[in-house]
Amino acid sequence: MTSLLKNKKLIYIIPFILGVITSFSLPPYNFFFINFLTFPLLLIYLISNYKKGKWISFKIGWMFGFGYFISNLYWITNSLTFEHNFKPLIPVALILIPLFLGIFYGVVTFACSFFSLNKKFNSILIFSIFFSLIEFVRSFILGGFPWNLIVFTWTNFLPVLQILSFVGTYTLNLLSITFFLIPTIILFNYKKIKKLFILIFATLLLIINFIYGSLVLKKNEIVNEIELNYIIKIVSPKVDINRYFKDESPEKIILELVKLSEPNSLEQAVFIFPEGIFSNIYLEDLKNYEYIFSENYSSQHKIILGINSYKEKKIFNSLVVLDKDINILHKYYKNKLVPFGEFLPFEIFLSRFGLKKITQGYRSFSSSNERNIINVNNINLLPLICYEIIYSGKLKKKNDEFDILLNISEDGWFGNSVGPYQHFSHSVFRSIEEGKNLIRSANNGISAFINSKGQIINKIESTERGVIEIKSFEETKKTLFSSFGNKIFFYFLLFYISLFFFLKYRENK
Repeated sequence: MTSLLKNKKLIYIIPFILGVITSFSLPPYNFFFINFLTFPLLLIYLISNYKKGKWISFKIGWMFGFGYFISNLYWITNSLTFEHNFKPLIPVALILIPLFLGIFYGVVTFACSFFSLNKKFNSILIFSIFFSLIEFVRSFILGGFPWNLIVFTWTNFLPVLQILSFVGTYTLNLLSITFFLIPTIILFNYKKIKKLFILIFATLLLIINFIYGSLVLKKNEIVNEIELNYIIKIVSPKVDINRYFKDESPEKIILELVKLSEPNSLEQAVFIFPEGIFSNIYLEDLKNYEYIFSENYSSQHKIILGINSYKEKKIFNSLVVLDKDINILHKYYKNKLVPFGEFLPFEIFLSRFGLKKITQGYRSFSSSNERNIINVNNINLLPLICYEIIYSGKLKKKNDEFDILLNISEDGWFGNSVGPYQHFSHSVFRSIEEGKNLIRSANNGISAFINSKGQIINKIESTERGVIEIKSFEETKKTLFSSFGNKIFFYFLLFYISLFFFLKYRENK
């Protein structure tokens, strides 16, 4: 009986520990080699226990996911510390959110249990198929949260990531899971020569991809530069996030921004400020402070910033382009909203208990379904506000004629945690996928200028304030992924499924 109790505990403990260890492969640590240990152990543990029942199989994946997410999403609780009504929810969020997200990995191991798992390559294929497919599903179900996919372990290894321009994030996620599982071959029921062949073949593929990526990056040293006849200034102001809950004067904030950006009336410039720098005013109120802008900026200046706005009795998280007189030249409304951060799910019901969204005001934001290209000084910008940068293959745009990805963000909700680094990693992935330069202006987060190969040209850390000046950028070309999107992922899934059934056929022959 005692032995049985111990075994039951192991069903929870071992996968949980493996999940916690795996989380250290993500930014900012990026210990990718961990996955070559944890994933094989997880698969072997599943193979050894799946015959005990479907519920046991589910719990193995569920506990792995719980350990994985509780150790890399702890920063969620920081956003609940600003509002008194949310503080009682901190322990609930810390436990329940990882438990919920862990269900996705539980579904993976549950689905795998319907197949005859054994110590053969088929088990690697079926695990990779379900794991990558569930990661894809996680990107759109209940609004979608494609945060901390396993593939982000490669964030700091640009040669590996260059293949993103062809296959995209979800396909590389599929391939990465497969390669992380390859060491499992050592324990499989194959002859030594067959094990050696598979290990050498997999290693060669990794080396070839690394060499290809290195050559791409080396070639990128010689590119055609587009020289600007003006300066783009990426401003990272690091305005205290606590201002949302204080009656702070907007005038004070505006003067801080002016001082930091250092406008020169004789110099043509575009100033890019982050999301959420104004805590208690809307776009419609900004006219009241026109005198500050007109006194400090000139007709040669354009100002891009994030601010909340009204339209038809609805509130939008907006990105706007203004002139010195606060005339609106362009406007973009955010498409993808953050649950509880920007809108309250089941608002009519939950608001009765005193709950509201975390950001400014008690009413939920409304979302738009259009993302138009913004032209500023003959440069086409694709606007993305905050979390919109995390959705691979879902950059809805009316056309492909844009030069730069523009992402503004407020990362102060993460606090002093790994959150800003995790958020920033998506910028590297999007730039390579789309083959475009990327500008990121973040308040209390990482601001940067990134080229089409994911190389960081200049960066301001989340703990710093400052300005990045851009006077030129590289000419870019359309990538294969930007043309076909996530269809490529399903082509690879089809190949995996075909290979699985082929090997099954060979086994039964």
